[in-house]
Amino acid sequence: MDAIEKVRIIVAGIPPGSVATYSDIGRTLGIGPRQAGRAVSLLDDGVPWWRVVHADGTPASCHEGVAQALLEAENVPFRSGRVHMAAVQATGLR
Repeated sequence: MDAIEKVRIIVAGIPPGSVATYSDIGRTLGIGPRQAGRAVSLLDDGVPWWRVVHADGTPASCHEGVAQALLEAENVPFRSGRVHMAAVQATGLR
């Protein structure tokens, strides 16, 4: 199984209303956050890629920049344009 498929499985497991960071995914798979970010950018719309954010809570900019709107639709709280991480960061990624 390649890294993209492994990332796909992890991202698919992030529940609605929660987020994970590129670093969280990278740490889980033993890859760097940039590698995780590249893999996330290649995911199709059938996988909730918008639930992966930068460490500071900034939403992804890939997929035409619609991540914030998709997260808001899931009632993810924002503060100054960033996800309120303490409220919604997923734990126990697999």
